[in-house]
Amino acid sequence: MNAGKDYFTDKAPLTTLEQLAAAKEAVAATGRKYAVYYSERLHVEASVFAGQLIEAGAIGKVVQVIGMGPHRLGAAGRPEWFFQRERYGGILCDIGSHQIEQILHYTGSTDAEVVRSQIANYHNPDYPELDDFGDAMLVTDTGASGYFRCDWFTPDGLQGWGDGRSFILGTEGFIEQRKYMNITTSDGPGHVYLANGQEETHFNVHGKVGYPYFGELIRDCLARTENAMTQEHAFKAAELAVRAQMQAVDLVPRPAH
Repeated sequence: MNAGKDYFTDKAPLTTLEQLAAAKEAVAATGRKYAVYYSERLHVEASVFAGQLIEAGAIGKVVQVIGMGPHRLGAAGRPEWFFQRERYGGILCDIGSHQIEQILHYTGSTDAEVVRSQIANYHNPDYPELDDFGDAMLVTDTGASGYFRCDWFTPDGLQGWGDGRSFILGTEGFIEQRKYMNITTSDGPGHVYLANGQEETHFNVHGKVGYPYFGELIRDCLARTENAMTQEHAFKAAELAVRAQMQAVDLVPRPAH
């Protein structure tokens, strides 16, 4: 950014509030963008389509978002830093950031409070700094509630790395996303279920919606606009993920190290 370049980072974009302050300072000083790849919404057609349904008013005002982000650990193939708390940030900061970003986006919120957050290492004593489970409850500035669970417990018998799902409740209907699979079937990814006052519908959107974020981000970089994602939103999701991790209650005592 100091070299005049816009910056694009994977999640989690940062792991401390000090890093957040430095990133905000760099944006203010340089006028460049600090964009974040929250892929579990931006690069998933079911998630993109759910957002389009909400924007079209299909379920009214969103009052709750529940997200589930299970992942397969595959510990043997992970680098050493992956298990170091100072470097990966903890499960709520890491893969939890995806879920917090979705809660903010689907509820149309600019801020939220982390009401309760929890972490645990239930089944990986060889990696004492790893959180293999985490969950949190948020209340947004629109009055909506959000809950998410993330974990590293995807079993080897499952066809994919995680059965990611989202449940979005509105005042006039609800949406369920089965993002990556329809379990026990070969139906593939991209399943969205909608029920409202007019219909009860299953949409298979795999290969039909695309990923508009990336083209919009390129145009934003050229035109200095904020259509893909506002800077405030990218930073707020990261901030809340860090705060959720900082205040998390550890559910299981860990050995001293």
